[in-house]
Amino acid sequence: MPQRAPEGNETHAYSLPEVLAMLRILPDPARTIVAVAAFLGLRRGEIRGLEWPEYSGEEIRVMRSVWESVTNEPKTRKSKAPVPVIVPMQRLLDQYRASRGNPSSGPIFGTMKGTPLSLNNVLNRQILPALNACVHCGKGSDEHKKEDHAYERGARPEWHGWHAFRRGLATNLHDLGVPDKTIQGILRHANVQVTQNSYIKTLDSQSIAAMRQLESLVDVKMLSGTNSENDF
Repeated sequence: MPQRAPEGNETHAYSLPEVLAMLRILPDPARTIVAVAAFLGLRRGEIRGLEWPEYSGEEIRVMRSVWESVTNEPKTRKSKAPVPVIVPMQRLLDQYRASRGNPSSGPIFGTMKGTPLSLNNVLNRQILPALNACVHCGKGSDEHKKEDHAYERGARPEWHGWHAFRRGLATNLHDLGVPDKTIQGILRHANVQVTQNSYIKTLDSQSIAAMRQLESLVDVKMLSGTNSENDF
C-alpha cells in the first residue's frame, strides 16, 4: 500500500503577522516554501510534488504528493483542483524561479539532482536556525554557551509544524468573512465536513475572489524584507 504523510497532531494556526515575520528573516528556498504553505494552503507532500509546468502565474495545480521517496496521487480527487495564486506569492515564486535559472520543468523545490527537496532538511538547516537565532549575534542557543552576552531569541514565531500554515490560511480567510464553503474549496477538502457540515461545490470565481481578499492584506514591502523584526 502506498505510503502517505501523516498530518500531525498540531492544532496551531499561524496568523498573518506570524507568517510575515517568518518571511522577513528566512532565506530561500525556505522563504518561498513557507509562503507556498501559508498563502496556497498546500499540504507538505503536495509542496514537494509541485513542478514548474503546473504553475501558470495566476494558479497552480496540485498533481502529486511526495512522501519520503514515494510519489502518490494527491490525497483525494478534489485535491487536484487548481489553487489561485495571489500577486505577492506570484512575485516570490517568479523571483525564486529566476534565481534558479528560469527552469521550465522539474520540481519547483528541487535538489541539484532534480529530486524533490527534503522539507525536513529545509526545516533543520534554514527555518529553525533562523527562528531560534539570538537577536544579538545570530547564533542558536546550542552555539551560544561561549558568548559574552545572554541568549535572547526575540519576538519570533515558534515552529508549530507545516500543517499550521494550512490551518492559518483557513483561519485568516474566515476572519476576512469568507464563507466556510469557499474556504473548503480553496483547501480542496474532499469532505466539506472538515470546514462545514454539508458539502457544496465551490465555484472557481468564488475561490479567486476570496484569495484576492487575502492578497489585499499582504504588504509586498513586508515580503521583500524591508521591515524590522520589531514590526512583529
